[in-house]
Amino acid sequence: MEFHAGRGEWFCAREWARLLGAQGQQAQALDVLAPYVATGWWPAARAQAELLESWGRAAEAITLARPYAAVGGTALEFFARLLARHERKDEAVTLLSAGIEDWLLATALVDITEGMGRDEDIAALLAARIPAGHQCDSPWCCSGLDPDTAIGLLATVRDRQGRIDEAIALLHTRNITSVNNHDQLADLLARHERIEELRSYAASEDLGHAAQRLAEVLEEHGDVEGAIAVYRQTDDSSVHHHHSAVQLAQLLTRHGRGDEAIEVMRTLADSPGGAEDWIIDTLCTLYAQHGRAQEGLAYLDALKARHDGEEEWEFFRLRLPLMADCGLLDEAIEQAQAHPQGDTRYAAWAISDLLAGAGRVEEAVTVLEPCAPANSQQLARHLIDLGRVEDAISLLQRHRTEPITPVQTGAFSPEPPF
Repeated sequence: MEFHAGRGEWFCAREWARLLGAQGQQAQALDVLAPYVATGWWPAARAQAELLESWGRAAEAITLARPYAAVGGTALEFFARLLARHERKDEAVTLLSAGIEDWLLATALVDITEGMGRDEDIAALLAARIPAGHQCDSPWCCSGLDPDTAIGLLATVRDRQGRIDEAIALLHTRNITSVNNHDQLADLLARHERIEELRSYAASEDLGHAAQRLAEVLEEHGDVEGAIAVYRQTDDSSVHHHHSAVQLAQLLTRHGRGDEAIEVMRTLADSPGGAEDWIIDTLCTLYAQHGRAQEGLAYLDALKARHDGEEEWEFFRLRLPLMADCGLLDEAIEQAQAHPQGDTRYAAWAISDLLAGAGRVEEAVTVLEPCAPANSQQLARHLIDLGRVEDAISLLQRHRTEPITPVQTGAFSPEPPF
């Protein structure tokens, strides 16, 4: 690691500096990072500031990060949180308040002001960012701090003030209700044990995230049957029906009801439009986990027959672990290589995984080598497993420095791939 850190490998340099610092060699650690910091590159300066702070040298970390904070964005967010951690919250609030139009900075502002007695001031700043009568109809409607995000942050402030009803009313005004598969209103209702309100909201929320949160709460309270009922009540025509079925299967599996879970997924897979690759993948995984690999293969045979004997790779690949579970590893590899797509890089990936899982790592490497650099990361992992660390590093370095060939040239086209 020391060798490659000195040759311009940033990730090696960062880790080597961390290790040196942990061994009490702080000066040497800073020397490792110095060439990177000297370029003015923020990730390097941030890494050094984090090390300085971890060593109890917060004042030096603040001095280092301050010039970068003037640019705003992630550097200012880091700097403000650093100040707040070291008894300089007022300065942090001043900086973040001036950048309230940036959602990242607004979020940091709400976070660090908790317990400062500044909630009304922050609420006023956020309320000013919520235009009357305007609702975003997409995540890209408003740049910076969009109204929906401002509503969510204001609701957070009201929640911690104990003004729960106001927070709930605010969240009901959002147009975009979920971010990263989480619904803030559902989470708030669950946290305050307002189960009936959560149940009512789940019945009207189209994405299914509120229903999922309701089921999670019921399961946490020991009402497994109630949680099952939530998922079973999903309308077959709803957008989230498939996801709810998978979540139901996972719930049943957690409670030792694997046969019921398989039946749920089998019913879904056999329904109109249900035979999607990720659905069949979940079903086959359940078959394998419950010692029913033969049944999984039989299902794939039936699915293949329904498609006139044709089987795309997305479905064929699901056979491989099932065949291995049935003691047919060599046959699985032979069939995979004979498949019309058996010479592709993704087929090599699947075959190598199968071999490595059976302890045949050298054969896995042999399968992947013709496909490098496309599968370089997976190949490198196998090389490391064989103790060939230098070969793995060399492979990854070659892959990083090879020029990238553009997929498409010429004028912009609206057709995929974009």
